[in-house]
Amino acid sequence: MKDNNETDNEQVAQRRAKLTTLRESGNPFPNDFRRDSEAAVLLEKFGSQENEALEADPKEVRIAGRLMTRRVMGKAAFAHVRDESGDIQIYAQRDALPEGIYNDVFKKLDIGDIVGVSGVLFKTRTGELTVNVREFRLLVKSLHPLPEKYHGLTDIETRYRRRYVDLLVNQESREVFRKRAATITALRRFLDRRGYLEIESPIMQSIPGGANARPFVTHHHALDVDLYLRVAQELAIKRCLVGGFEKVYELNRNFRNEGLSTQHNPEFTMLEYNEAYVDFIDYMNLTEEMLREVAGEVTGTACLNYQGEQIDFSKPFNRMTMAEAVCEYNPALSVADCTDTEALSRCATTLGLEEGQGKTAGELLLTLFEETVESKLIAPTFITGYPAEVSPLSRRQDNDPDFTDRFELFAAGRELANGFSELNDPEDQAQRFRDQAQAKAKGDEEAMFYDADYVMALEYGLPPNAGGGLGVDRYVMILTDSPSIRDVLLFPHMRPESAE
Repeated sequence: MKDNNETDNEQVAQRRAKLTTLRESGNPFPNDFRRDSEAAVLLEKFGSQENEALEADPKEVRIAGRLMTRRVMGKAAFAHVRDESGDIQIYAQRDALPEGIYNDVFKKLDIGDIVGVSGVLFKTRTGELTVNVREFRLLVKSLHPLPEKYHGLTDIETRYRRRYVDLLVNQESREVFRKRAATITALRRFLDRRGYLEIESPIMQSIPGGANARPFVTHHHALDVDLYLRVAQELAIKRCLVGGFEKVYELNRNFRNEGLSTQHNPEFTMLEYNEAYVDFIDYMNLTEEMLREVAGEVTGTACLNYQGEQIDFSKPFNRMTMAEAVCEYNPALSVADCTDTEALSRCATTLGLEEGQGKTAGELLLTLFEETVESKLIAPTFITGYPAEVSPLSRRQDNDPDFTDRFELFAAGRELANGFSELNDPEDQAQRFRDQAQAKAKGDEEAMFYDADYVMALEYGLPPNAGGGLGVDRYVMILTDSPSIRDVLLFPHMRPESAE
């Protein structure tokens, strides 16, 4: 028995031979057919009409799309043509077409070929709206067979690598990316209605800043300097606030030189938004309102089922400090222990967290949170009270400068958003940059660079403000019940295919 690859190779060879024959008789890729109708529009407008009504008032239509089925019955045949809106049936008769078209063109079609059809609408005996073909054109010869009808494209890796085939045969995939587009539009609309200005900041930067992350490095040959793909839009947005804009956002791509997983892609979409004269509590409220409103707009409900769990954006989000959360899932610790380096280190050691050695209390608290709490936060939950040493751009709390006015939002066991009252004290920011630069010199590839220009911008005066950053891809995962970030990226990064 032949395997699938051998069978596919034979089909490709046969299709190439057909293309060669087509070339001999003219241009096999014409671009002079013009359609005037789409499948879904025709079905909506005429699908409920009886055949007698269609015969009494004939509707001539011109459609184009990909041949998805074909059933030949001697001198006549039924087929389905698919455009972006959906499928519609066509009916071709040998004697109703110009001489030779039925036998030499239509009967030699392959599933996947792109065709142009003109004809008159009618209803079959089973009540299916159909185009009675009067003119038929082959527009594009498909050289590869589509996946088998009933099993579709089931191999996950192939779906990601050849997304164009996945979209062709999987309605569910097309719906995911329609919802993704609707989500991005709704996020923009939410902020636009509130008077925010959308900006575009450079993707290639001399100093990457705005987040603790390992950057990608490239080289500009004309200037003979290394440049970095940005890891966040934040510092550009805050420079705009210094310049006098008071509500600013950017929805665009960031790049972080990290691993690939179901939650991470090195190139991802981030919405960052800042507003003057508000604080992180105002921004928790704004973020909650935004996610609730957009979820309802895109899916019709703010209460979603995600991988068997209920994610309810319609209810008030949970709120707790990092210390409270760590103590809840580590009963041996008290809130007082959460500032005690020795107590936190003992807990980390007991849990087998070797990275706990040599860290500050704040770093240990974050480690314990990430390792023992984060994955358990299924319902939307704001975590506040982040230590200052792990929050280099956040304003310190007035009553406890070891902690910051910062939040992160978690849902479905992962971070969705990060925000804080922004640090606008230039001397404090300069010192934190120096601390970050020192950590980088010691080997921390995710530590920030010292950004002298940003410090200078703060010296001109950054108004009190708060900012937030939403991981759009992870949010879309929840809205579409997608288990992997690759399911919501049209063209995710993949490891190179192994050589044949």
